[in-house]
Amino acid sequence: MTTTSTTEQTASLARPLTGRVAVVTGASSGIGEATARELAAQGARVALLARRADRLDEHVARIEAAGGTALALPTDVTDPASLTAAAAGIRARLGRVDLVVNNAGLALPDLLDGSAGANWQRMIDVNVTGAFAVVEAFVPDLLAAAAERGHADLVNISSAAAQSVLPGFAGYAASKAAFSHLSRNLRARLSPADVRVTNIEPGTVDTELRDHIDDPAISAAVQEAVGSIEGIPSGSDVAELIAFAVTRPPHVNLSQISVLPTREA
Repeated sequence: MTTTSTTEQTASLARPLTGRVAVVTGASSGIGEATARELAAQGARVALLARRADRLDEHVARIEAAGGTALALPTDVTDPASLTAAAAGIRARLGRVDLVVNNAGLALPDLLDGSAGANWQRMIDVNVTGAFAVVEAFVPDLLAAAAERGHADLVNISSAAAQSVLPGFAGYAASKAAFSHLSRNLRARLSPADVRVTNIEPGTVDTELRDHIDDPAISAAVQEAVGSIEGIPSGSDVAELIAFAVTRPPHVNLSQISVLPTREA
């Protein structure tokens, strides 16, 4: 009996998220995919949410092959019904959620040629309205989990663009500024109930986000700017930081974190 208890304690120390149920949105690539892998490696049961079902299935297979527990749920954060169904599916198959990484987002340029309105609306829909819809879908679980176990975690992935001028991407910067300010207000609302809110603002990260730019000139300019920076953090670098933040003692909340390449001015 003593041997079993010691073994379980050792396993728990080695995998600090054992027993926790995590949700990661935007989990088909980049920071989201890396975060799902990292949380699973640290013992969490992880639900991966994104629109690209084939990608999610591949990631879940890798996580399970490595000994983790994961669930793929094709979900569109701009569709409340889709989120509601996903939340119900997670509760039924993994249990009550106590960790949410609110990561889904996109970056589109401001062409200012009469067609910018569509890009603006799409970013507001995903980066602001969709992000808030994720909060609405899972906050009841987070509050219940915090009441039971003493803490739960909501991690919002914003952008360094929320704090700076980003020529050609004013709509993206504005949407992320709104998201960062939403995070601050959510922390004021949720922290008294022991739900920790962490807002992370990455700068340049080596993900496929910039590959979604359709305009050839803007795409080339962005690729050139990114290529001029030596030592760009990867999605895994950000994922490790997320895992660090959510494994702090319950009374410690890393509320605001910036992640920048060392050589990015």
